[in-house]
Amino acid sequence: MTDPAKHSLIEDAQGIAYGATMAAFGIVILTHLGLVTGQTAGLAVLISYATGWGFGPVFFAINLPFYVVGYLRMGWQFTLKTFIAVALLSGLSLWLPGQISFATLNPWVGAVLFGFLSGSALLALFRHGASLGGVGIVALMLQDRLGWRAGWVQLAFDGVLFALAFAVIDTRLVLISFLGALVVNLVIAINHRRDRYVAT
Repeated sequence: MTDPAKHSLIEDAQGIAYGATMAAFGIVILTHLGLVTGQTAGLAVLISYATGWGFGPVFFAINLPFYVVGYLRMGWQFTLKTFIAVALLSGLSLWLPGQISFATLNPWVGAVLFGFLSGSALLALFRHGASLGGVGIVALMLQDRLGWRAGWVQLAFDGVLFALAFAVIDTRLVLISFLGALVVNLVIAINHRRDRYVAT
């Protein structure tokens, strides 16, 4: 008899595909508007703005060292699913901009849309035992080894990231970006069941 609490391979594939696609669409909105976000994706966005390199390859490369930590902390299934999700997001973020254009997109509305899209994407990935890698995995490791609260570690990282953003993009865009990051975190905080799903 199948365990009703466990997702099938097809369910996991659909959930990871949905999460990666919605996250990529969120990144298209974010970078179209010149905004930033937190965590590893935010670091990749900042690097891409500063260097002119594409978000996809930068995001993929930044995540490579984190898979070792992910394997040690979460196991091989989580690490494999996360690798697939990151690879899909990286590839889709290169392809999607050629398929979508915006005649009008208000930055404030775009920030909220990015937040909703990214929040739902992360919820889908968490539900299917994956993530978008990076800082969250290290935060959990530091919590285990040093007793530092993972949430505070991630908050400190985001604080430094947004401080750096002031040197790369316009102040108004940084402030609008805060709105997008707030929406992402509210979606996860309100909807995510930490007692049921993996959180990173």
